[in-house]
Amino acid sequence: MAITTAASRLGTSPFAETTRVELRNPWTKEDIENVIRAVYRQVLGNDYIMKSERLTSAESLLRDGKITVREFVRFVAKSELYKTKFLYGNFQTRVIELNHKHLLGRAPFEESEVVRHLDIYETQGFDAEIDSYLDSEEYQASFGDNVVPFYRGFQFETGARTIGFTNMFRLYRGYANSDRSQAEGSRSRLAQGLAQNQATTIRQPSSTDGGWSHYSPSSDSAPSKCLGGSYGESGRIYRIEVAGIRGEGFPSVRRSSTAFLVPYEQLSQKMQQIQRTGAKIVSITTA
Repeated sequence: MAITTAASRLGTSPFAETTRVELRNPWTKEDIENVIRAVYRQVLGNDYIMKSERLTSAESLLRDGKITVREFVRFVAKSELYKTKFLYGNFQTRVIELNHKHLLGRAPFEESEVVRHLDIYETQGFDAEIDSYLDSEEYQASFGDNVVPFYRGFQFETGARTIGFTNMFRLYRGYANSDRSQAEGSRSRLAQGLAQNQATTIRQPSSTDGGWSHYSPSSDSAPSKCLGGSYGESGRIYRIEVAGIRGEGFPSVRRSSTAFLVPYEQLSQKMQQIQRTGAKIVSITTA
């Protein structure tokens, strides 16, 4: 059954078609390999992992039956590999969001959750922060010792909150998307909405047809609103935010972000002009 009637457009269809990954006795070699792949995919946010980066010692312990799936998840989440991908260089609130997504399979419900985990991280360290998820009653009830964490945030279950469903879409950007390849980079996705106790708008992944507004455009490169004046026959103005556009002069350098205010009548022409430069249109909103 589809998660929503718009499952295919929102990129959640694969979750309706797959079953949870669990390690049961007696298991086969294939079962173990499926679990290992599923843990890497979930805990590492679908990011690419090279053979040399694999945690071979932890994998061996799991294959030998000396640790549970939950302990293997713990090894991965506390590893230098995980820290390099998701701790170093990220805002602390972004780290907490990702830990919720990777380990509990959902987004934070409210600001107090984020504050509590930030306090654990600041006072007890990163390892204790990871333990706070894996040793929680919620984790035990949802996954136990032998189920690989999965995205529960798309399901309406006992104890779930509607805001968790909408917030999950701010962290999830499509089945093939990696948590390290999103246009918003290391910035928090939910901090503002959680602080205001407001649910976020569901935005379809950028990989689907017609999806420009896959992240909130920044306000530092051009005004987000048109302050007075009349532009074009229709009077409608659109703000196009662009990533990777080449600057003038030599050497040619790609700017990380810039934006244009364009009358409706010139919108199509401007979009074609931008695309010819090899830049990426990441947002189109009314100004």
